Amino acid sequence: MKQFFTLILCILLLASCNGPAPEDTSSDSSADGSEGTSTAAAAEFAEDDADMFTNRDLRDDINENGSILITLNGSTAACSDSSVKISGGRVTITKEATYILEGKLDDGMIIVDAEDTAKLQLVFRGVDITSSNSAPLYILEGDKIFLTLAPNSTNTLSNGGSFTAIDENNIDAAIFSKQDLTINGSGALTVNSPVGHGIVSKDDLVITGGDITVNSASHALDANDSVRITNAGITAAAGKDGIHAENSDDPSLGFVYISGGSFDIDAEGDGISAGSFMQITGGSFDILTGGGSVNGSKQTSDNWGGFMGGRGSGRWSVSTAPTTSDSSTSIKGLKSTGDMLITGGSFTIDSADDSVHSNASVTVNGGTFEIASGDDAFHADDTLTVTTGKINVTKSYEGLEGLHIAVSGGDIKLVSNDDGLNAAGGTDSSGTGGRGGDMFGGMGGPGGTGGMGGMRGPGGMGGMSANSDGSITISGGNLHVNSSGDGIDANGTLTISGGYTVVVCPTQGDTATLDYDISATITGGTFIGTGASGMAQTFSDSEQGVIAVSVGSQSAGTKITLTDKEGNTLISYTPELSFQVVILSSPDMVIGETYTITVGSQSGEFAAS
Repeated sequence: MKQFFTLILCILLLASCNGPAPEDTSSDSSADGSEGTSTAAAAEFAEDDADMFTNRDLRDDINENGSILITLNGSTAACSDSSVKISGGRVTITKEATYILEGKLDDGMIIVDAEDTAKLQLVFRGVDITSSNSAPLYILEGDKIFLTLAPNSTNTLSNGGSFTAIDENNIDAAIFSKQDLTINGSGALTVNSPVGHGIVSKDDLVITGGDITVNSASHALDANDSVRITNAGITAAAGKDGIHAENSDDPSLGFVYISGGSFDIDAEGDGISAGSFMQITGGSFDILTGGGSVNGSKQTSDNWGGFMGGRGSGRWSVSTAPTTSDSSTSIKGLKSTGDMLITGGSFTIDSADDSVHSNASVTVNGGTFEIASGDDAFHADDTLTVTTGKINVTKSYEGLEGLHIAVSGGDIKLVSNDDGLNAAGGTDSSGTGGRGGDMFGGMGGPGGTGGMGGMRGPGGMGGMSANSDGSITISGGNLHVNSSGDGIDANGTLTISGGYTVVVCPTQGDTATLDYDISATITGGTFIGTGASGMAQTFSDSEQGVIAVSVGSQSAGTKITLTDKEGNTLISYTPELSFQVVILSSPDMVIGETYTITVGSQSGEFAAS
């Protein structure tokens, strides 16, 4: 077991830190992910636009000469072509063609009931349709329907507040399609559904253009097989999910693919939810769920320490309940049942529950994230991987959580009410792995002046169990953790082989800068940690110098400096929280060499181990 001397690192990523900025150890110099390419193998499901969109999905041209005009006239409509059947306010389209619709229906429907091989285009050029008790647009039969929003047009479809069955189908959306539906064009569309969904496709829902606003009591966009979006503007206010894809019969379907566009989503449920996988390669996202992180069920710690009723149970007070009638409703930002892959995009997420969540694995290969979460900022039941990108978590219960966490690049800064990084048991809950034997062996070892004392490593490995199968691996990137619980909690093993990592923890309660059950190994990279002394652990093995020291009670803002025997400053850092121990490892530190640590006005010499 490694001796515990003094650990000091300088996180010059923060304005409070003194000295030169650390070298960028990210695997990709593009921290925002705008030009980043993954250095890790992408998820097997990874697709691209060529896989997801056909040429016709992307084509929004309108053939005026070969089209059929339908004029809406308040209570009825007019059309000279026999393929259009009109009965009062009900307009039924029966053949493959391009149809241009203009005008207003006060209480009516557009119904598409064509051959099952028909690829049919509807062009909205200034349409306003209200259906008092059904869907203003009902696509019953056809192979694939293309809804094109004409340039400079404004279009509105509204349900009047109820849905009454007109056939064997359960119509429950203002746009209800039994078939594949593509929406494209450059015009605007507003969909109002006060008692149901906004836009529903029982097959694929594809959106490749347009400025679309949906106000709905249930899901704003909903599809059975997939939701695929690029180059569109989506504004959604939803009583359930903003975007929802789910197929209960085929687990490979119900996926979400987004490669571009802008998304402003205010949802009482999830922002974007996929029953299968989710892939996002670009776009701008502003997502608010459940009223935001202020409505999270885990807000502030009522008491620190104590077994049962402390960190284990009943420790979190509940503020305002999430604004949903069903307390079990999921209120996450991005959620997938299967794997999630994010390779680009700009995300602002304020969620009452997890901000980014997968019941399988999450891979972040790019993008920028501004996150405030009422629970975990990023959660994966299996593996959470970050290879590049920029992540700023201003509020969370736990910052990064997964059975396995692998950070190989990126710029990550996070604040957490509990653990900063937690390799938990693979479920959406906090790890509470035991710390038996975590206490340091005493205050012996190389002494220092001014009250600083050397400390020896953990006296035993009492925390190990058959359930300690989690892992945290840091091989690159810049990582800054400000946690009110453990900084890095590996219910299993911790390995650091690169990167620049700073962990700042509090001094109250049974918290620790490092908490692991089996081992903590550092073979490369820079680590700086501060926190409480009571339950402190240092690295169990290293291939570079490590120093850990107890420094008494130091106030926030007390400067820490590490110098070598020639007087060169290797590390200089000013923690933003009070601290009792300092932990340092760096490639510049050599095992067996002596270094001087200065904390405020006190100094001491310690040998790296």
